[in-house]
Amino acid sequence: MEKNEMIFDGPEDGPTVVLAHGAGAPMSSPFMNVIAAGLGAAGLRAVRFEFPYMRRRRETGERRAPDREPALRAAWKEAIEALGGGGRLVIGGKSMGGRMASLVADEMGARGLVCLGYPFHPPDRPDRLRTAHLADLRTPTLIVQGTRDPFGTQEDVAGYALSPAIRLLWLEDGDHSFKPRASSGHKEKEHLAAAVEAVVGFVRSLE
Repeated sequence: MEKNEMIFDGPEDGPTVVLAHGAGAPMSSPFMNVIAAGLGAAGLRAVRFEFPYMRRRRETGERRAPDREPALRAAWKEAIEALGGGGRLVIGGKSMGGRMASLVADEMGARGLVCLGYPFHPPDRPDRLRTAHLADLRTPTLIVQGTRDPFGTQEDVAGYALSPAIRLLWLEDGDHSFKPRASSGHKEKEHLAAAVEAVVGFVRSLE
C-alpha cells in the first residue's frame, strides 16, 4: 500500500493514529472526516486508508461486499508496514475497521488500539459474538460505544469477558455512529467531540 493512497490529518510529527473505515462507507465518510479532523486539530497525526474492496468501489463505482477477513487483515498489515511498523502506531477505526485492527494489534506490536463502535455481534444476533480474541488482548485498547448500539449495547457488553487492557467509554443513547435520539437531550456533535477527546487522551497516555 502506497502512502498516496492514504489521507493524512494533523502534524507530521504528532503521535500517529491509523484509522480504517466501516463496512459500508469509505475513509472519507462524514464520520471519519469529523474524527480525523478532530484528532488532527488536537495535535495527533491521523492517517486513513481503505480496504481493497472500497478502493475498487471508488475507482469503478461498483458496490461490492467487504473482502473476506484474510484480505482485510492483510490490508491492515500492509498499511502498518507502509507507516514504519506497529511500535509507534495506535491503530483502529470505525466498526469493521476497528475490529480488523483488533485482530492484528498484538501480532503487529501496535502501541495501542482504538475501536469506534465495535461490532460485538451482528444486529439482532447476540449469539454470534465477535469477542473471543478480546479476552486475551494485550494491546492497550479504547472502545468508544453508544449505549444503544445494535452491535453491542451497554447491557450486552457487561456480560462479556474482556481483557483488562480494554477501556470502555459509553456515550449515552448513542447508536453505532454515536448519534443519540432527539428525545435523549444529547447531541451527535457532542458525542463525536467526546469520542475525539477520549481518543486524544488515550493516545497521550501511551506516550
